[in-house]
Amino acid sequence: MSGSGAGVWVFRNGVMQLEQPAAGTPRKALVYVPTNEVVRSVEALERRLGSLGWERYYENRSILQLHKRDGGADLITIPRDFASLRSTHMYDVVVKNRDHFKVVDA
Repeated sequence: MSGSGAGVWVFRNGVMQLEQPAAGTPRKALVYVPTNEVVRSVEALERRLGSLGWERYYENRSILQLHKRDGGADLITIPRDFASLRSTHMYDVVVKNRDHFKVVDA
């Protein structure tokens, strides 16, 4: 199997397949609103989230999970490989940090 790593893994009829994005589908970017900065790495995202009270909860070779230091039940899960960050991950960050992040067309 070859490819750029773009796409989403889905289960169909008990088989996992990589579903490629439709041609011409605009890529999304996560923006840190206070500075209007496009987040370009997992490290930068973790740093911004850390300043908002998020800290590492769980990590392995492929994912990183963060939770609020205040003990809330929310978790944010992001892939360690920033190229694998999808709009669903971005919107998860936005929903849990409404005034600090937004998703835009790249």
